[in-house]
Amino acid sequence: MSRVIHVFRQPERFVAGTVGEPGDRSFYLQAIQEARTVSVLLEKQQVSVLAERITALLQEVARRFGSDTPDATSDADADPLAVPLEEEFLVGTMGLGWDADSRSIVVELLAVSEEEVDESVVLDDTEEGPDALRVFLSPDQARAFAERAERVVSAGRAPCPLCAEPLDPAGHVCIRLHGYHRRATLAD
Repeated sequence: MSRVIHVFRQPERFVAGTVGEPGDRSFYLQAIQEARTVSVLLEKQQVSVLAERITALLQEVARRFGSDTPDATSDADADPLAVPLEEEFLVGTMGLGWDADSRSIVVELLAVSEEEVDESVVLDDTEEGPDALRVFLSPDQARAFAERAERVVSAGRAPCPLCAEPLDPAGHVCIRLHGYHRRATLAD
């Protein structure tokens, strides 16, 4: 079966979002252009890394090409993911680049594959390889994506002040206390 590459050259929307309650959330990236919507499932850590790398790439592009780094966006997209939410694939490999011709950040997300993905497949239109989502973002769109992605990731469960593991509403056995709970005293 031949490879399917979903390309969004001028997306109206490219966002990270979640479905579910903190502690049991599924993370998605969603691209929308005209009447077409593509959603892909990925891990929380992948969303976080993508946001960090986009921010670093924007800074590098500004340094190398002398362009300004976009400022923080005050009117960032806070709308929920578009429904119905139908995932195209689970993301395995991610690629990121700068297209000087269109002055765009290019994000490519490749489906999980049983075979090892050769890096030459990333940002390439070869017939062989995993399905892909390729999105071209202006620097402003890229900055807005990174900001929203960071908010989505940090909107999960609060961290334990001792071990930094997420606190569960049902309780938390802190590894720093070796399974014991600290008793409150009058001095506290």
